[in-house]
Amino acid sequence: MENQVKRNNNWIKDLLKACWGVLSFTRTATLNLLFLILTIFILMAILAGGEPPVVVENDSILKMNLSGEIVEEKTFVDPYSEFMADALGDSDSSPEILLTDILATLKDAAADSRIKALIIDVQNLRGGGLSKLQEVGQALDKFKQTGKPVLVYGDYFSQSQYYIAAHADEVILHPMGAVAIDGFGRYRMYLKSALAKLKVNTHIFRVGTYKSAVEPFLRDDMSEPAKIANQQWLNDLWSDYKTDVSKARGFDLTNFDEQLDDLLAKLKDVNGDLAQFALNNSWVDKLMTHQEFDLYIDEQWLGQKSKTITLSDYLAATKQPALDLSGDKVGIVIAKGTIYNGSRTPGEIGGDSTAKLLKQAREDDEIKAIVLRVDSPGGSAFASEVIRNEIEAIRQSGKPIIVSMSSMAASGGYWISASTDEIWASPTTITGSIGIFGMLTTFEDSLAEFGIKTDGVGTTEMAGFSVTRSLNPVMGEVIQTSVEHGYDQFIGLVAKERDMTKAEVDSIAQGRVWSGKKALELGLVDKLGSYQDAIDSAATHADLTDYQVKVIKKKLSPYEAFMNDLFTSYAVNYAPKVTTTHNSSSMMSVINRIMKETQTWTELNDPVGMYLYCYECDVN
Repeated sequence: MENQVKRNNNWIKDLLKACWGVLSFTRTATLNLLFLILTIFILMAILAGGEPPVVVENDSILKMNLSGEIVEEKTFVDPYSEFMADALGDSDSSPEILLTDILATLKDAAADSRIKALIIDVQNLRGGGLSKLQEVGQALDKFKQTGKPVLVYGDYFSQSQYYIAAHADEVILHPMGAVAIDGFGRYRMYLKSALAKLKVNTHIFRVGTYKSAVEPFLRDDMSEPAKIANQQWLNDLWSDYKTDVSKARGFDLTNFDEQLDDLLAKLKDVNGDLAQFALNNSWVDKLMTHQEFDLYIDEQWLGQKSKTITLSDYLAATKQPALDLSGDKVGIVIAKGTIYNGSRTPGEIGGDSTAKLLKQAREDDEIKAIVLRVDSPGGSAFASEVIRNEIEAIRQSGKPIIVSMSSMAASGGYWISASTDEIWASPTTITGSIGIFGMLTTFEDSLAEFGIKTDGVGTTEMAGFSVTRSLNPVMGEVIQTSVEHGYDQFIGLVAKERDMTKAEVDSIAQGRVWSGKKALELGLVDKLGSYQDAIDSAATHADLTDYQVKVIKKKLSPYEAFMNDLFTSYAVNYAPKVTTTHNSSSMMSVINRIMKETQTWTELNDPVGMYLYCYECDVN
């Protein structure tokens, strides 16, 4: 019997050894295969480095494929991780296009005698904020002044895509396509009833009638003050959109169908044909299939001598020479995204990392003035103050610092802007939201449903706080008092920097959001203008007439720089060009919205849990 048991145990051991051997071999083989593939791509990238530079030939047609979201600074993505995700078909990153690349390309191409026409593809453009679209539209208008034709073709135009298309000489749509101009809206999901069913207790601490960032946790609908405030700034943006598009297309403002009954009547006249409706409404100039469009381009522009050049190739061919190390400069620091505590990678704002970039600009003797380009809804109150402290140090050093507000500079984004020498905004910048809030979520009742309780002892009433325990009401008062102090600091800061009384600031604060145009009327910004206008102003403040622009960026480590160059070279030369579409199902769209908002809440990391954040600023 004992021998039988030993034989059984030996059999089990042998089986486990065999299974482990198979797993070990599979793991080793997989890693070796990946290493071999990586080595091959490294060699391919090195060999690709010897290719001749791109040359712009005479009579070239520039083809701009605007794929992704237009941004001030690209979000850093680890190139190796992204490469492996692409290889495994698991990449979820969204492409981004630098606004400065688009503007520089249009400016250079307008003056380039080798470029005779421009074709723009906006099929995969995902917007990026109305103010950025306006800067692109203005650049297109300047390009057209040279007499060079601009053409846009699309199967379908969303509202953002059509804003760009409207500035072309010709807009051509597929006969089965459509133009969707829906207006601007601000709709959110409200969670009060859902949280009650889940027995989740949310403790909100805020100041301000209009600080509605936390309303979804307190209500099942939008409050009336929030509706009034949101409607005003949304109307400001919609008015600018309609004015710009109607001017670019040469039709009347009444051409926008804002009532469903009007839309339905026009659609019935064309038997529901959306493409014909767009043509009749003067949204587009022609309807063509892909084949008809290709033939049209060949007959009109290409001929036998013309060639096309892509946006990336043209950028490479017209790349500006290295900066003159000895010349005067205007330094640019970009603050894009949510403001987090600590350090963040490029394309995000970290209190420490962004302050470090500003300090670098302050200590650079060649930089005579600084422009802080802000595109942020805010975030951590502590991190915002860390950045503002460095801005004060810059002013004390005698260097002028100017803020250029992009599509959004609200709440914490306004906090870091307030102490600069001058604030420039776009008429459609979303700003204001001067308010503060804190939030704690506890799950003691949810856990109790499963028989889970928390108990213990501590040396003080504050000891052992946990999301598994109920919040002591006195502790709640302590937090609310701290939040109120933070709000008083905020309006005091604005009052000091904008030469107002605290009462005057409080009347336009309370967490309320404003458009850039209205913010100018209220005294929250100094001037309306473009990114370039702010740079010119910074140079004027520093008495500069001959200067260069230097963007201050976080330096990559030697390894990061090598990997970035390597995989960028691979992507340009060998990666298949995959077109991504984002026409998710309705259910997936809802799920994505929930995941996006949840991710933002979970990543906020203020050390004392106080936030200057504008949730209202996300336009639907």
